[in-house]
Amino acid sequence: MLGIKEIDAASLAALLEARGESVRLLDVRSPEEMAQGMIAGGEALPLHLLPLQLDQFRNEQRTLVFYCRSGARSAQACQFLARQGVRAELINLRGGIIDWVRAGQPLTAPTRQAAYA
Repeated sequence: MLGIKEIDAASLAALLEARGESVRLLDVRSPEEMAQGMIAGGEALPLHLLPLQLDQFRNEQRTLVFYCRSGARSAQACQFLARQGVRAELINLRGGIIDWVRAGQPLTAPTRQAAYA
């Protein structure tokens, strides 16, 4: 998958705890899905808007972790950015927010302004 990494929910929780600000967490679900809850610190960027926001990722130094409902759309986001030559570390949350919740990890109400606003 173009050198894209995958991470499980427990490992992502540990990564966010350990590396905090050096990790950028992006939610590529629809606004309606996001309204049901997000991972704390996540930024809203619906998948269909990703191509319009490509420039913000060109020189990104932080690790980029993408998630969606089940991991499929977030994998597409990672693949798209890799094909566009984005050099940041790209990580997909395996199993998406479904597995995050199954692993007992918390959700929060959407609080961050959307990256595309």
